[in-house]
Amino acid sequence: MKHSTIAVSGKGGVGKTTIAALLIKVLRERDDGAVLAVDADPNSCLADYLGLKVEKNIGFVREEIINNLALIPPGMTKERWINLLVQDCIVESKGIDLIEMGRPEGPGCYCYINNLLREYESSVHHSYRYVVIDNEAGMEHLSRRSAQSLDYLLIVSDLTAPGLKAAKRINILSAELNIVTKRKGLILNRSDNNLLMSKSVLLNETGLEIIGSLPVDSDLEKNELFDNSLLDTSENSPALLAVRELVNKLEL
Repeated sequence: MKHSTIAVSGKGGVGKTTIAALLIKVLRERDDGAVLAVDADPNSCLADYLGLKVEKNIGFVREEIINNLALIPPGMTKERWINLLVQDCIVESKGIDLIEMGRPEGPGCYCYINNLLREYESSVHHSYRYVVIDNEAGMEHLSRRSAQSLDYLLIVSDLTAPGLKAAKRINILSAELNIVTKRKGLILNRSDNNLLMSKSVLLNETGLEIIGSLPVDSDLEKNELFDNSLLDTSENSPALLAVRELVNKLEL
């Protein structure tokens, strides 16, 4: 089975989780294998965008390990016990499994949770046709190397200066950390042709190929406003049509 790992990154508020959710919707509908959705953002909201409910996450696993280490069943290794705890965090639905990172163990420290998440991804990768990782806003996932080996790194920005500057920094950092990808590019969200020309300098400075563009989509904004699952997005949605075009362009 062919496998593809796709990470979605970008500054907070630019729409990366929206794009990740629409990407998951399109990939699931291809019906050529299951999708593993990984919410690697401590400000977890991917489950809401997919209409799923999370009871436990990787942060919960950490707490269990710390507080109940003495409760490992007799004859079971610590590694096996941890693996079972992680498996219990998976939310299953039709064509999609979701795992959520959850909160860190302390101020500024995500190392242990990221290690668990990375080890889990490595162990189950072969079971999924697609792995889509919704990374936290900014560049922390890259500096912690939780997304070291990727097929695609999709960097999302709107047409604001802060969003494009963040995209530039993510691009630079991914190169410095030797993040290996088959394809890396910029996706413009809430794109407006009238603004594109005025932002041409900032766009060029990102050093990124523009591989996708999503228009303003009032129906999509209503779904987000009323907390509706983006899996139910109308087939006529301009944003969804743009994501379908992106998937075809990337030859996923």
